[in-house]
Amino acid sequence: MIERYTLPEMGNLWTDAYKLQTWLQVEIAVCEAQAELGYIPKEAVEEIKEKANFDPQRVLEIEAEVHHDMIAFLTNVNEYVGDAGRYIHLGLTSSDVLDTALALQLVASLDILLNRTEALIQALRYQAQEHRNTVMIGRSHGIHAEPITFGFKVAGWLAEMLRNRDRLVRLRAQVAIGKISGAVGTYANIDPRVESITCRILGLEPDTASTQVVSRDRHAEYVQTLALVAASIERFAVEIRNLQRTDVLEVEEFFAKGQKGSSAMPHKRNPVRSERLTGMARLIRGNAIAALENVALWHERDISHSSVERAILPDSSIILHFMLVEMTNLAKNLLVYPENMLRNMNRYGGVIFSQRVMLALVKKGMAREDAYATVQGCAHRAWNVETGDFRALITADPEVNQFLSKAEIEECFDPQYHLRHLDDIYQRLGI
Repeated sequence: MIERYTLPEMGNLWTDAYKLQTWLQVEIAVCEAQAELGYIPKEAVEEIKEKANFDPQRVLEIEAEVHHDMIAFLTNVNEYVGDAGRYIHLGLTSSDVLDTALALQLVASLDILLNRTEALIQALRYQAQEHRNTVMIGRSHGIHAEPITFGFKVAGWLAEMLRNRDRLVRLRAQVAIGKISGAVGTYANIDPRVESITCRILGLEPDTASTQVVSRDRHAEYVQTLALVAASIERFAVEIRNLQRTDVLEVEEFFAKGQKGSSAMPHKRNPVRSERLTGMARLIRGNAIAALENVALWHERDISHSSVERAILPDSSIILHFMLVEMTNLAKNLLVYPENMLRNMNRYGGVIFSQRVMLALVKKGMAREDAYATVQGCAHRAWNVETGDFRALITADPEVNQFLSKAEIEECFDPQYHLRHLDDIYQRLGI
């Protein structure tokens, strides 16, 4: 079954309404911390929790006048809370709320990305096992090299996604950081214990040494890690694109009922999903550059990072979420053509077994340089010739026959020789 990508799962985390909700969540947690330490009345906190609300449209109206998003938000919240609202935002600077709330958004996004990563891992695990023994040609420089299996190829993808899952888990800890430390991070007007309690309530860790903001290396790491996961997906997509080429056609994207490949050419079945994934990876890579440039702020803080993050953080999160869903669909529904794989592998009479023949000659006493030259000559005569037959040329070569029997030559053309250690790799992957 093909899963349709829907925006709400990730997209809702990056709406203005959700952002303002996290701001309110932070403000209330700070009030709870202040009350726990006896700085504000507990009754006021209960009133704040009962009455506090906001209207995103009203916040925008106020912001149009005051030109400050946090002041606009607080003004609107106080319209709901009334007198107890004077205890909200005591001793804080805007970035205390903005950065701590942003951490909540990043953590929520990573939880979704981790779930989607796990779904892709399972899809790849299935295909790696399903095609464990589906023999195909391995390629280097785009040129036929030696036999592998399609399951082995996918096992490499699986190993990469397992590493990506570990990266996302580590990243979650790196961005789950709050700061309630005041205007330049010195706690001049707020007890450091308020920060600790607030972060505990929110499921975050206090920043080690913040300025007015949480240092942007954490956010750069977020986008860079997402870009790395996207690069992995791009690698898989590019491989599918290459294997779907008409003259290769070893795998193919699923082609939905009613789908059309070209407005002009009815025969076309294009790898459009893989191409889309390739393009999207470029977007996140570009965002990673912007995230790195956000790290160098003036002194204890400037605002140059803010406008950038409003674009790159939601965009990167939503794009990677889409990519994970789309790649999972591709992996689950990929069309695999073992007959075409065998046909391609055996072109030119098994020229891909040249190394095996050369090594057999060396083991029987032929000098390596002589063995290489002899085998290369037969291979080049067979290569790119419609009737080229490397096996026949090797079998008929008088120099080869001085060292190898017919049975020994035949043994060199057994693809299973190249696959005999694949179980070791599968055991390492636990499949």
